[in-house]
Amino acid sequence: MFIYKTYKKIKDYFIKFLLGSKTVPQGLFELSRYCQLFGGINFKFKKEGDNTIVAVSDNFKLGSIITSGRNEEELDNNIKDAILTFFEIPSSYSKEAHICKVEEKQGGYAIA
Repeated sequence: MFIYKTYKKIKDYFIKFLLGSKTVPQGLFELSRYCQLFGGINFKFKKEGDNTIVAVSDNFKLGSIITSGRNEEELDNNIKDAILTFFEIPSSYSKEAHICKVEEKQGGYAIA
């Protein structure tokens, strides 16, 4: 898993380097438009037996987003990465996407 994540990050930063800092992936516009139209993406959380927390989107109009993490910090990062992946946004554009947790109780995520 570590090798895959490292490879993905290197590939994503290489894509950003090739496209240039002024170019923005189409998915970033699609994510922004989605949040304007429908608001944030809410997740329900449940604990699995081996100390894993699973997050499942419950109001996403385009399908389902499912991810997991061993703790809340890892889960938060994995949710943000899953949203980027769904909209085909390289992780090197995560700062430009400004995805953040907006509703602490319901686990809502949207762009800032």
